[in-house]
Amino acid sequence: MAYSILPKSKINNNKMKKYRILIFTVIGLLAAAAVYWLFFRGNNKTVTTYSTAVVTRSTISNTVTATGTVEPVKQVSVGTQVSGVIKKIYVDYNSIVKKGDLLAELDKTPLLASLASMKADLASSASAATYQEATYNRIKELYEKQAVSKTDYEAALYQYSNAKANLAKMTSEVNRANTNLGYTMIYSPIDGVVLSRAVDEGQTVAASFSTPTLFTIAQDLTKMQVVANVDEADIGQVKEGQKVTFTVDAYPDDNFIGTIKQIRLLALTTSNVVTYSVVVDAPNPDLKLKPGLTASIIAYTQEVENVLSVPAKALRFKPDSTLLAQAAPSANLPSAGGAKAAPPTEVVQPPKTSINGGVKTNETPAVKTVWVKEGDSIYPVQVKTGMTDETNVEIISGLQEGQVVVVSMEQVKASEVKAETASSPFMPKRPGSSSKK
Repeated sequence: MAYSILPKSKINNNKMKKYRILIFTVIGLLAAAAVYWLFFRGNNKTVTTYSTAVVTRSTISNTVTATGTVEPVKQVSVGTQVSGVIKKIYVDYNSIVKKGDLLAELDKTPLLASLASMKADLASSASAATYQEATYNRIKELYEKQAVSKTDYEAALYQYSNAKANLAKMTSEVNRANTNLGYTMIYSPIDGVVLSRAVDEGQTVAASFSTPTLFTIAQDLTKMQVVANVDEADIGQVKEGQKVTFTVDAYPDDNFIGTIKQIRLLALTTSNVVTYSVVVDAPNPDLKLKPGLTASIIAYTQEVENVLSVPAKALRFKPDSTLLAQAAPSANLPSAGGAKAAPPTEVVQPPKTSINGGVKTNETPAVKTVWVKEGDSIYPVQVKTGMTDETNVEIISGLQEGQVVVVSMEQVKASEVKAETASSPFMPKRPGSSSKK
């Protein structure tokens, strides 16, 4: 058997190579662990972020919405009291008329014939009355001399009385015929604009049972009104004199302003829905509003202007004690789990304006708590609140304009914050990230 004996120097070299490989392997593993710790475990660290809002001045209002119809303030339907054929029409749609202007004329031929007949009857009645009067006077004279009986006298008196009554009746009939003849000339009762014309020349109109409408005239289209149907659940908030804004489909980008001038007490029921008619005065100097347009109205039942306000959710915000402690470990936290309260700051509000139906003057303001952010810390402040529109709340005292209040807080990974910070300013942000402080 043959044995190969290696030199001692080669054996030592092989051992050194093994030791070096082992050392490099350990160093690589330690480096990998360090990199993992720094770049992966470090990115799992969480930080507390806040969504905030700035205390600003704004207008707060409560509203009631409804739909209605644009109508002229005064609208008159012009008809005829006599039947006949339309002989002539002097106006058309949109014609501007003055009070007393002739609108149309009916054929007078039948009425003229009737008038002539009645005048003949009147003449006959007058002749009969004259004869009976002479007969009565003669019989009366004879009766006074006892030349005729009392029966003859009473008969003459009876005939004379009937003749006078018939004369009065025929006189009335002639007057009525003259009046009806005048009704064939149809005049405008007001100054205004003709909205509709329901007849044409040659058409027969019958006024036997009801007065037919020939024309509809609106008095002044520069003064319109909106008759809106307000739901019974909202009618209690609506008052006369409240401001109203409304839009119409014809001019969707225009806001028209009006005032509530009447709340009608008659309830209207449609499909078991009870509504009340609210009349809104709507000036129309440029004649954009036309009769019949559908209007969507917003009635401002409460409104205050130029007041300090914060989002309503700022009053509902309550910080999590755990998150708050992690965000500010050195903060002096009360037992309730909030930051140390700072004394409220009394602010004298400038005069505020309100419409009818606004904030009640004797109502006691509510006292609530908001959290104010200064630098990296937050603290609670008690405030007195006024009116709210469910989105913003009026601040009567406790805050100053420009202060920052907390709306919400959350814990996010530091990697997310870094990624958002390093992202392009032209890329869309995560919802709420723009207000993080």
